[in-house]
Amino acid sequence: MRISIFIISLFISVAGFCQQENDTIKRKESYGIRIGADISKPIISFLDSDKKGFELTGDVRFLRNYYAAVELGFEDVISTEDYMKFTTKGSFIKVGVNYNAYQNWKGMTNEIYFGGRYGFSFFNQTLNSYTPNIKGTYFEAILLEPNTEFKDLSAHWLEFVVGMKVETFKNLYLGTQISIKKIINTKEPTNFKNLYIPGFNRVFLNDMGIGFNYSISYLIPIVKKNK
Repeated sequence: MRISIFIISLFISVAGFCQQENDTIKRKESYGIRIGADISKPIISFLDSDKKGFELTGDVRFLRNYYAAVELGFEDVISTEDYMKFTTKGSFIKVGVNYNAYQNWKGMTNEIYFGGRYGFSFFNQTLNSYTPNIKGTYFEAILLEPNTEFKDLSAHWLEFVVGMKVETFKNLYLGTQISIKKIINTKEPTNFKNLYIPGFNRVFLNDMGIGFNYSISYLIPIVKKNK
């Protein structure tokens, strides 16, 4: 589903570029605050009742090709692994910088960018149920439901991001972003690993992770400068 969303965004982006050719060449470049939201999370929440969450995004252009960026949100996710089912609930925030590598025509403010993020999350984990791994014995596995909650957990990580933003209408942008993540520090409960972290998503081997968002945002112009 996420791949489909990404492909759709590329078609929309191409349409946005074509529109810009005729009506933005003589405009000045806008510097301001851009505020938006990840619209893929509400879609996923609607399609999958085990995944609820939202994410707000924002950035500020402080140099011609540099943007200070922030992303924050909340997640409530039920995950099912081979022998366990658990709930993760908590908030996150990510801050960093994007560099726009796309050479715009005069007046355009589209982006094809890469950048970095520092992420932090604080959350709770609840072990809803688990089945002891007793394969190879004569005993039948019994589903246990302890509903044990682990509170005050946290995680810190770094991200490398690649994405694009296209102005489809005046000051209104559609964007996509892919991120590769690496945990640098995490607080875990005894005998239970943090397999899912809000803002980080699923934790893979070597504490690595990947992420994706599809955003819509609006630029609030503050100043306009000639290119």
